[in-house]
Amino acid sequence: MQWKKISLFIALPGIGLCAYNAITDELEHMKHAHPEFVGFEHLRIRKTSFPWGDGNHSLFHGHNNPLPEGYEH
Repeated sequence: MQWKKISLFIALPGIGLCAYNAITDELEHMKHAHPEFVGFEHLRIRKTSFPWGDGNHSLFHGHNNPLPEGYEH
């Protein structure tokens, strides 16, 4: 019975506070924009297109991966 009270009144509020802290930190992090894109000539050299999609996006392309022209919006 004592462990049930400890779980309900200490552990669950602690988990809630940790979740709140993680969510607010992540939302603050998401507000920041991408760093300024600098198109160095030696980076992202492609001799052939990728065999999927439009040929410009890598297989695991995400919003943090710039294309040779810059970031997608």
